[in-house]
Amino acid sequence: MSNNPPATIAVLGPDHLGEGPVWDDRTGELVRVDISGRLVHRWNPETDEATSFTTEGDVGAVVLCQDGGLMVAMECELWRVDTTDQWTLLAEVEPRPGVRFNDCRADPRGRLWAGTLHRDREPGQAGLYRLDPGNVLTEVLPERTISNGIGWSPDGGSMYYIDSTTQRVVEYDYDLDNGELGDRSVFADIETTDGLPDGLTVDADGGVWVCLFGGGRIRRYRPDGSLDREIVLPLTNPTCPAFGGADLGTLYITTARHRLTEDQLAREPLAGAVLQLRPGELGVAPYRFSG
Repeated sequence: MSNNPPATIAVLGPDHLGEGPVWDDRTGELVRVDISGRLVHRWNPETDEATSFTTEGDVGAVVLCQDGGLMVAMECELWRVDTTDQWTLLAEVEPRPGVRFNDCRADPRGRLWAGTLHRDREPGQAGLYRLDPGNVLTEVLPERTISNGIGWSPDGGSMYYIDSTTQRVVEYDYDLDNGELGDRSVFADIETTDGLPDGLTVDADGGVWVCLFGGGRIRRYRPDGSLDREIVLPLTNPTCPAFGGADLGTLYITTARHRLTEDQLAREPLAGAVLQLRPGELGVAPYRFSG
């Protein structure tokens, strides 16, 4: 496995549980969350300017909106924040102890997909939801545990999804016209000793990049599910990747201090930083929520 560029520090942070990076191609900024820090961050790599705002609960993810606003997944609620900082609650799931929203993504047609997790990893307590026009929230995949990476093939015909404790990435046939999932297959199995599969992103060539939390590495899988290469990272807990930069050729990777022992934190003082590398592939501009 060749072409393994070194990862460097983009943003020192530190985030306690950095997650959900997304490149805002309109502003030239990387947007990310610190889940348990209850913060949404924006950072401009050209100017190194950074801004943040706080949320009233743990914030699992943000998704860009077509009109320039943001969707914010906070605890068990999905909020729309417009460009005047007006917050509007669009949908929510019934609050249950230990459950909150986690990874969220817009599909190529602007629907919102939002997964929940159980903080203590109790099986079957979470799910994967789709928010359709009219703010109708449908539970598509019930009885999940830790909903994580969500992404689509470049042609939109496949959707990738991770329920982390299953130690696999699954692929669904995807109907772009109605947002329905079709046949399911195992895209990639991951050994527990290699780390917990967390966030993912898909490059312009259809390669699927998966962060391995606790494993200190990121992998690229070819569109057929075979392993293309693995890049060892300088931090133990990578959480989620996203392509960004003017040419969409920089891979940004959020990381976490979460679940590290005091000894590990002493060895990794930069844990919680945002990493960056130039892998050679290009990303695609993020899909935006149209609701």
